[in-house]
Amino acid sequence: MKAAVVEAFGEPLAIREIEIAAPGRDEVLVRTAAVGLCHSDLHYLQGMRKFPLPGVLGHEVSGIVEAAGDGVKDLKPGDHVVGALSVFCGTCKQCLGGRFALCADPEVKQPPGKAKRLAREGQTVSQVFNLSGFAEKLLVHRNALVKIREDMPMDRAALLGCAVITGTGAVFRGARVPAGSSVAVVGCGGVGLATINGAKIAGAAQIIAIDNFTSKLELARKFGATDTILASDGDVVARVQELTHGGVEFSFECIGLPATVEQCFRMLQPGGTATVVGLFAPGVKASIEGCEFFLEKKLQGTALGSARIREDIPRLVELYMQGRLNLDDLVSRRIRLEDINEGFAAMTRGEVARSVIVFDTA
Repeated sequence: MKAAVVEAFGEPLAIREIEIAAPGRDEVLVRTAAVGLCHSDLHYLQGMRKFPLPGVLGHEVSGIVEAAGDGVKDLKPGDHVVGALSVFCGTCKQCLGGRFALCADPEVKQPPGKAKRLAREGQTVSQVFNLSGFAEKLLVHRNALVKIREDMPMDRAALLGCAVITGTGAVFRGARVPAGSSVAVVGCGGVGLATINGAKIAGAAQIIAIDNFTSKLELARKFGATDTILASDGDVVARVQELTHGGVEFSFECIGLPATVEQCFRMLQPGGTATVVGLFAPGVKASIEGCEFFLEKKLQGTALGSARIREDIPRLVELYMQGRLNLDDLVSRRIRLEDINEGFAAMTRGEVARSVIVFDTA
């Protein structure tokens, strides 16, 4: 099968023929329908977090089940599925506590290079994120997949497994934003736009979108933003405080930078909650003024929106089918696997919310 392979960090992906194993116990073979290009993929491609090379990235994926291994009773050939980063075992302390995204079972959530599912010319190819969706097929643990209704468009369904479940989950499960509240979202890429959309669905009365690109701020209004701030136009915190008469109740950092985390905390009103959604490089630190905690401000993180994928993804599908979840405007471009490097270049230039690779599943 064809796959986009990382052969060297910081270099373009190479389209190669690789082999994929047959499904073993608790494994499912899926024919890829669509896969989104995520900033996390770009960070890994650039070497922010190293993994054994060669390897295949791609984690925002949808597809159709081709075969299921022994022990798989909930999925069968022909089922439409969404793949998710938060593969889980279901029996560890974190899973039993409902924190499925934090499952660290090494037999289920395997580090890159451990699984022997992909190979090229006798050499193991690392399966990154336990999915490796930048390929015509993927072989995964059954708990990395969620079955969805067959009338859900697959190019939009792919986005549910990362950007959308992360952004909406940060609102619904992480911060638990109540109706009528004030919200600020810093960073209007795919995750930030999903966060804005989640805040709208939750009933937030004021949603402030903040970004460096006017095009993304215009797009943010389609997802529910009531106000927009161009980050380069002066003091962002002061502007938020002006718009809200003292600060927001909830802020969301969707980039992964110390400066924006600090801004999100400072723009809170007393008693407010800042949620860090963006992915940070190892060792990076943010600085918070200690006396701010005396105002009962809270700073918290969320992993993949604190999602419970088996519950949340089908619910997101229904919200889309009802017209309440905007996935159509999240797909900026539909491209081929061979165009993946240009897709990442467009991401770097800030031109897109999401580029989605679409495969022929006929």
